[in-house]
Amino acid sequence: MNPRVAYTNARVIDPATNLDIPASDIGGLLSDGETIAAIGPEIFAEGIPESAVQVDCRGGVLSPGLVDIRADLCEPGAEHKEDLESGSKAAAAGGVTTVVALPNTNPVIDEVSVLEFIARRAREVKLIKVFAHATVTRGGNSDELVEMGLLKKAGAVTFTDGRRTINNAKVLSRALKYAQAYDSIIMQHPEEPELARGGVMQSGELSTRLGLPGIPAEAEIIMLQRDLKLVEMTGGRYHASHISTSASVEAIASAKNSGLNVTCDTSPPYFSLNELAVGDYRTFAKLSPPLRQEEDRKAIIEGLCNGTIDCIASDHVPQDQDSKRLPFEQAEFGAVGLETLLQLTLELRHNGYLNLSNVLSHITYKPADLLGLPVGRLNIGGPADLVVFAPDRPTRIEPSTFSSKSKNSPFDGRLVQGQVLLTVVDGRTVFSSAI
Repeated sequence: MNPRVAYTNARVIDPATNLDIPASDIGGLLSDGETIAAIGPEIFAEGIPESAVQVDCRGGVLSPGLVDIRADLCEPGAEHKEDLESGSKAAAAGGVTTVVALPNTNPVIDEVSVLEFIARRAREVKLIKVFAHATVTRGGNSDELVEMGLLKKAGAVTFTDGRRTINNAKVLSRALKYAQAYDSIIMQHPEEPELARGGVMQSGELSTRLGLPGIPAEAEIIMLQRDLKLVEMTGGRYHASHISTSASVEAIASAKNSGLNVTCDTSPPYFSLNELAVGDYRTFAKLSPPLRQEEDRKAIIEGLCNGTIDCIASDHVPQDQDSKRLPFEQAEFGAVGLETLLQLTLELRHNGYLNLSNVLSHITYKPADLLGLPVGRLNIGGPADLVVFAPDRPTRIEPSTFSSKSKNSPFDGRLVQGQVLLTVVDGRTVFSSAI
């Protein structure tokens, strides 16, 4: 049984309810076992309950634990890159208390048995909360739809072929209709495969100068616009993953204004970096979708500010050194992101784009509500999933210190502000650094 814990001297922020309590000795949050028992500015005015353990947060921010809806945890099938335990430790170190794993495992998550394996392993590791997406198609690359009803009943959060695009328009239209029966979302990696085939970075002057085959921004918007037409035709629920171009932001905004049931996310590289991060063939900056031009980066920020982009995901794709330390064209796509999700998202606040509560909303209740997960909020009687962090503490991103098995970060050496001090899941401390 987890003890009662009194968190004091913390600025308590819950974006879902616009709660913002200044740090003090008499205010804070009280957890009792796995749940939150009390929150308020004066709940400790008569002292800390005798049965409670006191945690002095020393002026740090206490918020709901972060919720990440896109992370590749690689188990089963690629445990040398990541597994449920190392991925959970990485998440905890980054303040992430809930992760929804992508289905691009081996075997892929297209049957109930694989979904049950993920759930069992998460219970054995017992660190963070791990949910999973199931694939849309058998094998994650076919024209045959999975048994959505059985998978949904077994716990599949929603359906996506992950890092593969559902290219067949008829298959996607059938999936959008089928998923409606289970009130489920179809998540898509919007990229026209033939336009992207063989490309390794954003197409343009820089790719030409480096002699690297490019992926035009049009590959994303062409597929996205096709998908939006299918959503209009079927009335289904659709989510575009990691959008990266100004045209995509405009298309999503237009679709929402037209009343389509459409949502989207992005990830930190697309509002923190542009194509110049590739530099002299830096394979750690080889991502899918690729890093875009500066005007696209600014458009992604604007989309976050005006609400067009619903949430931010880590897009955590671990790759081992043998997969990354290769000539640029041969290296694998992807970057780790769980341990830097909070720090990089906080840059939106430090650079004056969003206030702290709005920043946190994109990585707490908004992704949770999008997928119908009972997390991401500070509710009395709700789960005690918390993160305490110092939002202004300067630090440097050092991938060598990551808990993840893989260290492929394009942010190696970047100076940031923000440090996770404590991560709590169901009242259990799963990560702690010096407060």
